[in-house]
Amino acid sequence: MAQAQSKNAAVPAKQVLLVVDDRVENLEAMQALLEDGEWLLRCASSGEEALRCLLEEDVGLVLLDVQMPGMDGFEVARLMRGNPRTRLTPIIFVSAIAQTHDAVLRGYSTGAVDFVLKPFDSSVLRHKIQSLLEHEHNRCELQTLSQQLERARAFNASVLANAAEGILVVGEDGRIQFANPAMAQMLDGEVGDLEGADLLSFLKNPASEDGWQQSEFYLHFRREATYRVHEAIMRTLKGGCLPVALSCSPLPRPQRAMVLIALDMSVVRNLHAQLESQAVTDALTGLLNRRGFHLALESALARIERSGQRVAVLYLDLDGFKRINDSLGHDVGDQLLRRVGEQLKACLRPYDSLARIGGDEFTALLDNLGHPEDAAKVAEKLIELVSVRHNLDGVDFTLGASVGIACFPECGQSVEGLLRSADMAMYEAKRAGRQQYRFFSPEMNGRARSRLMLEESLRHAIENDDFVLVYQPQFHLDSGRLRGFEALLRWQHRVAGTVAPNVFIPLLEETRLINRLGEWIFREGARQLADFKQQFGEDMVLSLNVSPVQFGMPQLVTDLQRVLDAHGLKPSQLEVEVTESALMQDLELTQAQLRQLRELGVKIAIDDFGTGYSSLAYLRHFELDTLKIDRLFVSNMLDSPRDAAVVSTIIDLGRHLGLEVIAEGVETQAQREWLTRHHCNIMQGFLVAPGVPAGTAMQVPAQLDWSRLPLPRGE
Repeated sequence: MAQAQSKNAAVPAKQVLLVVDDRVENLEAMQALLEDGEWLLRCASSGEEALRCLLEEDVGLVLLDVQMPGMDGFEVARLMRGNPRTRLTPIIFVSAIAQTHDAVLRGYSTGAVDFVLKPFDSSVLRHKIQSLLEHEHNRCELQTLSQQLERARAFNASVLANAAEGILVVGEDGRIQFANPAMAQMLDGEVGDLEGADLLSFLKNPASEDGWQQSEFYLHFRREATYRVHEAIMRTLKGGCLPVALSCSPLPRPQRAMVLIALDMSVVRNLHAQLESQAVTDALTGLLNRRGFHLALESALARIERSGQRVAVLYLDLDGFKRINDSLGHDVGDQLLRRVGEQLKACLRPYDSLARIGGDEFTALLDNLGHPEDAAKVAEKLIELVSVRHNLDGVDFTLGASVGIACFPECGQSVEGLLRSADMAMYEAKRAGRQQYRFFSPEMNGRARSRLMLEESLRHAIENDDFVLVYQPQFHLDSGRLRGFEALLRWQHRVAGTVAPNVFIPLLEETRLINRLGEWIFREGARQLADFKQQFGEDMVLSLNVSPVQFGMPQLVTDLQRVLDAHGLKPSQLEVEVTESALMQDLELTQAQLRQLRELGVKIAIDDFGTGYSSLAYLRHFELDTLKIDRLFVSNMLDSPRDAAVVSTIIDLGRHLGLEVIAEGVETQAQREWLTRHHCNIMQGFLVAPGVPAGTAMQVPAQLDWSRLPLPRGE
């Protein structure tokens, strides 16, 4: 007991969290994010430095960057798993880019417990860190306790009367000649109850049906060999069963007996059961976690290959959970996840498996199905169950759920295949309008392969500098004076040729590859604006589109300030274009970002106005400079009174709010004349020029004669 107390006293109050990243700015950001946690933070800028730290300190968790020069994250993880000191230390891989399927498998094979993509939700990361550190702390405690039990067993084996282990002396006839008090206590009796009894009467496993002389105990005794059974079961005198480890060795020949030592394994088994439960259980909901669900699905697939039964995997994602989590706090979000988990579990059959595999995503294994339609009925029931009004902490709100369904064997014949198919089907349900279910189909798989190929091409295009900026001029409608240019991103594929922006830009944003291009767009645009200033004067304005992903990045204003300073530009010469949807994603963040942009002095424009939320409220709360009328309204306004009314209203709204109004997509003189009559300020479109290379843009006249159109189109 004194040794155990001394050991516990040596355990530090806080565990060590090691962050490994080769970029100083990333380490500084992670340090700012994590240094106030319930852990000791250590940072390493390379794999070699991380390994030194792991050898010098007891690290509880490693946040490990995948992409590092020299020794990458996979190599560090492999070396850690090869060292007994760090073999079981949890690893979370952190990556700025989405990893391929093979890379993810490689990461898990080297011992990772999770992948986290940058940028990430800081609260989710902190929750993962806290949870894994707790698991590591529990594992260390369990390991320490197991070691203590092992030491106690080795020490007590040398003691007879006062030994903690049960000790029996058994004669060559199989009868018990001696039993120590510990043995009697283990079997719920007294020493006298054991002495003279047959040993085999107390053994349930291993049993000997052919009698004592055919038992392994007697056969080993005759060979003067030790016999050990690690997972034996003894019957107690009260009719119970006790798991024990047995060791039976012959005594010197004159004694014509053997000594049998029995170790009570119930504590160890309970500890192992607890450890196994933690490994497959989600700490928040008590449901299976990702690993537990994988094991359940593997078992089901192995079983139905023999029986021919059907199973289905349901992949459920909560609609609107992020909004609730962000607005009401993570404590309320955790309560909601627990409640949803309880509701889903109550809806399923006892032999179905339910798991929370991360965030607000749940999976269910429906066993012994007669028809695929049965899975659809369950999906409808789950959606109906979740999509009701909830009340937490006195606040009412409504959730939704989107469900993807993959059936065995049509949609996959492996764990990974079925989960991938169900995941894709779930995203089809979301694209179809949410709060519904979709079955996986081969067409979805084909679209996924095409998307992966396009994503890979995008990565190569970024690495090979295949992207260019073209510049579309903007002119004042009343005077014909050149206002400036809008910089547009274009991709010239080396094999397929020009790729349409509406194909690659959404994928750039979805994969966050736009972050790798964003800084280049700012630098290239600012460099060209400096040339435009020399050609057209100080009032020249360059408009740069900022994606929702970029708009949410904290370094946006810093990046813009840097390129302005580098080229000696006035902030008022730069205009940042954002969409309505980007502004409405997070109103608090939007207000802060717009305030910083305003303090910097750049212009702010809303692109495609009228196609998004179209809420007049944000026009009152946000400080803006420009409204851009979407080309769809402009193209139809001469034929559609409704579209004409929308355009006229936007023009009047801009004039009353003191904002510039730019009409996009103007292609005919009739459209230009209509816009002029309705007092629109500025236009851009094919009537004047499309997006043209920088060299052609330098030839655009500063003062346009409306009777001499169009302008040069470039190559």
